[in-house]
Amino acid sequence: MSERVSVAKTYKLFIGGKFPRSESGRVYPVHDGKGRFLANAAHASRKDVRDAVSAARKAFGGWSGATAYNRGQVLYRVAEMLEGRRDQFASEVALVEGIAARRAQSVVDAAIDRWVWYAGWTDKIASVLGAANPVAGPYFSFTVPEPTGVVGVLAPQRSSLLGLVSVLAPVLATGCTAVVVSSAERPLPAITLSEVLATSDLPGGVANILTGRASELGPWLASHGDVNALDLTGADVEARAELAREAAGTVKRVLPVPATEPDWTARPDISRLRRYSEDKTVWHPMGL
Repeated sequence: MSERVSVAKTYKLFIGGKFPRSESGRVYPVHDGKGRFLANAAHASRKDVRDAVSAARKAFGGWSGATAYNRGQVLYRVAEMLEGRRDQFASEVALVEGIAARRAQSVVDAAIDRWVWYAGWTDKIASVLGAANPVAGPYFSFTVPEPTGVVGVLAPQRSSLLGLVSVLAPVLATGCTAVVVSSAERPLPAITLSEVLATSDLPGGVANILTGRASELGPWLASHGDVNALDLTGADVEARAELAREAAGTVKRVLPVPATEPDWTARPDISRLRRYSEDKTVWHPMGL
């Protein structure tokens, strides 16, 4: 009996809940931590960025209008499915990051726990970030957080899964929708995450994941008029100032990021939830 030929996986983009190939037809090689060839990943184009932003905008109304409790349940379901594919994620993280299997397992566990942590915050954001404001006069004054809108995210380049979850989960928890450019050299965990999102309860278009170079796709996200906020975590330090200038042309919120990549294993806080929320203050006369 002849030796079996394994079925190679085709790695595609994730846009609007579907898995299209890049409009450009381009691919690029992905290697493991030792430089060995693993696969060809789709290289997104400017048209793919526009399609992803359009899908995110279309999904924004339904996602931001859902109850916070419902969003939490949907995100927790994603964590359940991450847990079910724990071994696959660990294998991919070990390959692309060049780390030991046991270390990869701990990274995956941390990523799942991080997702659960943000899922638990969905119905607490309003009470923690909102306020009843003291005023002098016969009025009630309330401040409530509202989702910013469509967020463009340049994911961390080194932390292929934990870093990705750390920048994506808070976007979704606040009710925003996302267009994510994954790590260019380590995209496989991001593609597998997109498969989890596609088969979970997350509505199509809420999260869109593109593979390719942040240096190429970042300027198109920064200049797109329908993107409301931009996370430059995965951009080169030298390119961040220019991307911020591009974003200023459409009055985007640009999230401040440190010069060096954060320690994603550190305990998270609510700072990223604040960044994706806009404060809305309402005044109402007493007695009416």
